[in-house]
Amino acid sequence: MKILVAEDDLRLLKNINFMLKKDLYQVDCAKNGAEALDYALVEEYDLIILDWMMPEMDGIEVCCKLRKNGYGGGILMLTAKDDPQDVILGLDNGADDYLIKPFKMEVLLARVRAILRRKDKPLEQVIQIQSYTLQVDARKFYRDSMEIELTKNEFLLLEYLFINKGRILTREQIYNHIWGYNEDVSNNALDALVKLVRKKIDDGDHPSIIQTVRGIGYKLRDSNV
Repeated sequence: MKILVAEDDLRLLKNINFMLKKDLYQVDCAKNGAEALDYALVEEYDLIILDWMMPEMDGIEVCCKLRKNGYGGGILMLTAKDDPQDVILGLDNGADDYLIKPFKMEVLLARVRAILRRKDKPLEQVIQIQSYTLQVDARKFYRDSMEIELTKNEFLLLEYLFINKGRILTREQIYNHIWGYNEDVSNNALDALVKLVRKKIDDGDHPSIIQTVRGIGYKLRDSNV
């Protein structure tokens, strides 16, 4: 698998390059958006990792130009922007996934593997389970056709559970997906977040769709009984 990494933070670029090569990927590196676009137009990459804020051409512009030019590989955006509208902008312009800085390298590698796995199997964009509907690209969540307003972290929790429906997710997996490399977050943050989400989305007549797997983590409940 061949990967292009575009990042103007040279220290971070070096670290990503090292970790990817350690996992036996072929890696090319670019230090700005224009250089990344030049590489991508002459080489074939399975995945391109783009920093959002780069000199000469930002990651969004590179992403948009690549998709218009017919690039069909994976694109992972790295960004310090955590506003939902910024995330939507990146996804709407062709990114497959995003990772908010700062992050753990283990999380980056997991995102890389996930994108490469689904390269030939597009991510399901509308996921319906029981009376709930999650729209991945639009970043909206509904119960019985009624939209439920969610914060960024609340949506990230539900998105991760819905995309991985049928699987038990460990506390560490969920924690890393939502907070990444943020050591200031307390150990109780996940439990508090789950409690808030349950309060918003549960109908009160059935067990919560978010099922606690004692000693491991969480999963989506298979049925409403």
